[in-house]
Amino acid sequence: MERLSTGVEGLDALIEGGIPRGFFVAVTGEPGCGKTILSIHFTAKGIEEGDRCVYVTSEESRSSILTQASMLGMDLKAAVENKKLIIIDALMGLEDRWSLTSLDVDHLLEKVIEAKKELGYGRARLVIDSMSAFWLDKPVMARRHSYTVKKVLSKWDFTTLAVSQYAITTSEAFGWGIEHVADGIIRFRRAIREGVLRRYVLVEKMRQTNHSTVMHTIEILPGKGLVIGKPAVTRREDFALPSKVTRKVLRSKREAEQEIP
Repeated sequence: MERLSTGVEGLDALIEGGIPRGFFVAVTGEPGCGKTILSIHFTAKGIEEGDRCVYVTSEESRSSILTQASMLGMDLKAAVENKKLIIIDALMGLEDRWSLTSLDVDHLLEKVIEAKKELGYGRARLVIDSMSAFWLDKPVMARRHSYTVKKVLSKWDFTTLAVSQYAITTSEAFGWGIEHVADGIIRFRRAIREGVLRRYVLVEKMRQTNHSTVMHTIEILPGKGLVIGKPAVTRREDFALPSKVTRKVLRSKREAEQEIP
């Protein structure tokens, strides 16, 4: 089976060397977990390997993606100039060829296919960062939109990372959809430990792959990007209620029992 490297060595090791060619993979998690950083790694690795690369950005501008990549030591700007990469801006509403003026799935597909034709036929990588933007006002359409995108783009030899934003308050998805359709799910998580933001990654699903089921710590380093660390250690406080909350629950229970005649 042909596999495409994610561009992150430690992550590739968790999925038998990479993502199977042609897969539609959901990259999920709350804001600030590392989803865009992984997307940039995936794109930069594709450029290095000679793949046709398309990056759709709906939550940051095209220039912001280029700046982030530069800070991580990846020169995506040169790739754009050399016509090895097309970045489709779906945020700024610009009137240039590689922009979307509306968050419409049909428009998205038309523009991505146009970009593939421009870059030429052959193995291709696509990032949609994020898919969530296309169903913000209609979350019930998430599954249908995800299925449509997967079905259409699979015919164009794309291996796709589709980012899905999770709510920061509940750590859950907005609506139903992309996870059920996806061939793989790379789940990013975040937590505050002793006053410090900690980030984690877990491969929740990867078809045709004997993938790791262990959550790992991650770091995002200037000039280097995403680095996979050690397996995360499960602690009691990770799943137990805070002590103050526990005391309040027990107190309320005792008070309720005293009221029973």
